[in-house]
Amino acid sequence: MARVSVEGDEVVVRLGPRERMAARRSAIRVPATALRRAHVEADWWRVLRGEAGRGRWRPGRCAGIRRTTEGEDFVAVRAGGPVLCMDLGAGSPFAHVAVTVADPGAVGRRLRAALPADDGPGDGSDPSVPHVPLPVAQEGAGPVGGGARGSALGVRQPPPPDEERVRRANADRVRRDHVLPGAAGSRLPRPPAVSSRTWGSDEEAEP
Repeated sequence: MARVSVEGDEVVVRLGPRERMAARRSAIRVPATALRRAHVEADWWRVLRGEAGRGRWRPGRCAGIRRTTEGEDFVAVRAGGPVLCMDLGAGSPFAHVAVTVADPGAVGRRLRAALPADDGPGDGSDPSVPHVPLPVAQEGAGPVGGGARGSALGVRQPPPPDEERVRRANADRVRRDHVLPGAAGSRLPRPPAVSSRTWGSDEEAEP
């Protein structure tokens, strides 16, 4: 089983006897400044990204290098427990390192304490999401969409449509759609007039 420690300005991963034989190396050293994130993955098989490269890949026990679109990952994991994962940046030979350690939670806390002080925005937001500054308000700039928020941003936008013209057009459309048959302005023909005389009355019986 591997051991992870912070030694000076480096993060050192020392492999166990079996991992050494499979990976053909005894340890991995990366600059502490390259450490971007340290977390624990509950499912060990999720760290096996990309294509298998040099190493040993047996069911439940994997050690070696995997090639991904982000670069190369180094893994030394075994089934049956959580895995310590490290996301690395510039200056590291690997993009990710995932190893099985005795206490991944405690090791992860020590690694997070060694993160560079200027890593991330420092306001609790996700450092993977780029920060886009808002436009600076300009004096005399027109509103955005006709609202107070747009005027604060200071970006000129076309004026809103004439609400009075739209209201009148909608009112005319409603009158045309709901006009009664036979009413003034209706396009429907008037219904035929019905005589009030009763068939079979005395007036019709006389020749």
